[in-house]
Amino acid sequence: MSTEEFQKEQEFITGLYARLDDLREEAEATVESALTQVGTGHQAKLERDVLVAEQSGLLAAFNAEESGLCFGRLDFQDGRQYHMGRIGIRQNDAERTPLVVDWRAEIARPFYLATGHTPMGLRRRRHITTEGRTVTALHDEILDLTDTTRTGHEGAAADTVLLAALDAARSGRMHDIVQTIQAEQDRIIRASHQGVLVVEGGPGTGKTVVALHRAAYLLYAYRDLLARRGVLIVGPNPAFLSYIGEVLPSLGETGVLLATVGELFPGVTAIGTDTAGAAEVKGRAVMADALARFVRGRQTVPDPAVEIEHDDGTLVLDRAMAEDARAAARRTGLPHNLARPHFAFRIIDALTEQLADRIGYDPYGGPNFLGPDDIAQLGKAVALSGEVHEAIDALWPPLTPQQLVADFLADPVHLPDADARLIRRDGGAWSPPTYRSSTRPPNCSARTTRPRGRPRRPTRQQRIAYAQGVLTWRTPPAPTSSRTRRTSTRTRPRSWAPTTSSTPSGWPSATRRPTTAAPPNAPPPTAPGPSGTSSSTRRRSCPRWPGGC
Repeated sequence: MSTEEFQKEQEFITGLYARLDDLREEAEATVESALTQVGTGHQAKLERDVLVAEQSGLLAAFNAEESGLCFGRLDFQDGRQYHMGRIGIRQNDAERTPLVVDWRAEIARPFYLATGHTPMGLRRRRHITTEGRTVTALHDEILDLTDTTRTGHEGAAADTVLLAALDAARSGRMHDIVQTIQAEQDRIIRASHQGVLVVEGGPGTGKTVVALHRAAYLLYAYRDLLARRGVLIVGPNPAFLSYIGEVLPSLGETGVLLATVGELFPGVTAIGTDTAGAAEVKGRAVMADALARFVRGRQTVPDPAVEIEHDDGTLVLDRAMAEDARAAARRTGLPHNLARPHFAFRIIDALTEQLADRIGYDPYGGPNFLGPDDIAQLGKAVALSGEVHEAIDALWPPLTPQQLVADFLADPVHLPDADARLIRRDGGAWSPPTYRSSTRPPNCSARTTRPRGRPRRPTRQQRIAYAQGVLTWRTPPAPTSSRTRRTSTRTRPRSWAPTTSSTPSGWPSATRRPTTAAPPNAPPPTAPGPSGTSSSTRRRSCPRWPGGC
């Protein structure tokens, strides 16, 4: 057995760890320097935070690679030679020469796939075993059968390293298999990221560890995409997550989130238990339909009409007015809480028109005395009325998933009586099946309608109308003269935000775009409006509106 090969590899490992120490010190210095800088302005603070986050991630990866940083070497037939490692490290030279190649790089695939029958250009594959920073064993596999050079580290069995890994003492934690990935496992790990990949196998066949290595590979191959979206590992219980928690950090990936099913929704942790029958009922697809119908049941209309006290007289919110507003909000296809502003705007518009018809009525049959600016002022007053919003809340209340599901389970409806008895409960800790039921309406997002097919993209005319609605909402009109122009009673009040008519129906509900929708627990939306006034509408003092109402 050649001690020269041992010495050469030990010298390489020593130099590699020296480079790792240098990189660690550079990252620490960069983070410390960035944190001590006192920048002014949002841009400076943003750049500092980005730099600190980036260097802190690198530092965490460097700290996790203290053991087993390099585990192999590839000798190609054309003379190229690459050392394999858990992360890629480059030399500090002008060419940034690779010192060790990341196991996920394409050049590393022969380490896992090459055979004597298909050498993939390899002459020799070397496995390097280390303990800390010391080389303890070398194992060479000759893949070019015409090569007569021997190092004395060739083994009779090709699976020597794999068998040694299988015989290693267990520590109670799952370890990575980056040194012994088999060809079948490599094909799963590097499979296309499109769609859903299901890995099946019996207990102990390596499904979990392969899935974790696949997550590490995807973060390497599609980092730009996944860095924006994030990677979440979901496990059945905290003990399982603790068992697998060291695998990804050992592969240089420290930014992956791990959670149980009962921890997926922010602010809720499911620690309760259900009977087998209750869990089975909650897991059915019909539960989603029952919850959706339960949400729609919270969208009510008055019977009889509701009278709302107002400074300019009593307003009447009747059934027809509420039904029209409810139908318009449901036509948007938005979830309950996101559709609520559309319902509110319709009610406010209708009440404003009712008030304008009453105040501007011409007893001699002429057109309405109020002009557009007068009606806008009335609309602003209606939109800021607490009594109006109390009526809107009663008909279309803001909901939270937690309260909605709790109310549903206290008195289950839209289910067979036998199923309702199984899941009925009043209070108590959340269970994972209950938690999964609540994820159907996140932010109470059970859709008000069920669109079929792909969402229709808004036309150019719809996009222009939407933009014009936003501009009308945001931009105050030019001041008008004190003389009020007489208009027809058909004049519609100015909308305070884009309503159904100005919002393209083709926008998908998940699109992140500026919206007037309020969070589930937010107060009713305050309707902005123009700041101009006229002589025929008295100015009101309103602390919620800058400059009065």
